[in-house]
Amino acid sequence: MRAIVFDSDGVLVDSMPSHFMAWKIAFKEVCNIEVDKRTIYLLEGMRGIDLVKKVFELKKYHCDNNEDTKKNTKQVIQRKDEVFREILLSSPPKAYHGIKHLIMNLVNCKKAVVSGSAKRDVEMLLKKSLGDGNLFDVLITADDGKTGKPDPSAFMNALDKIKIVSSKALIAENAPLGVEAANNAGIPCIVILNNSPLNIQDFRSIIKEDKIFKDTSSAAGFIEEWCNGDIE
Repeated sequence: MRAIVFDSDGVLVDSMPSHFMAWKIAFKEVCNIEVDKRTIYLLEGMRGIDLVKKVFELKKYHCDNNEDTKKNTKQVIQRKDEVFREILLSSPPKAYHGIKHLIMNLVNCKKAVVSGSAKRDVEMLLKKSLGDGNLFDVLITADDGKTGKPDPSAFMNALDKIKIVSSKALIAENAPLGVEAANNAGIPCIVILNNSPLNIQDFRSIIKEDKIFKDTSSAAGFIEEWCNGDIE
């Protein structure tokens, strides 16, 4: 038995634009910071608190004291979560074309989702976009650990729960930090770009080019063959 481990945002569901919009609004309202799409996509996989700290660092944003910095960090995260959940309720992102069919066809693979987002959001997102919350054997979210990607612990936790060794697993990611986490865990990985502003150059030093796919549809054949044991 093998296992396929999917990132959720940007791989299964077209939700990264919604995450970006929520971060953009939160940073602007709380700190008057402008963030661009590429920065948010490059930091995807981090826990919220680490992403905010990194953006503060990149933007050279400083408060008068440490307590104000902590307060603003917390407010950005809270506002981001509020905006994202408003989007989920008003115009929920859709699953990428063919993804539900692909998942249901992977009968020879156990299936997991590992996401850096909150469990509440991931569960709602998968249910609204795929119409079925029971397509996966295990779901690991930010609520299940204290570190985000590139730390490999979330991936290792997923494999431990489904009792699959690293060499028998494949990770489908869309962000460099996710690929680094897979590499740190010693788990084979592919990249699915979909509508990301990132490109092959952003992954060149961490994964082979033939493991980078332009979208979920073009990766489907490889994933099916791998799960069937036709590809080592």
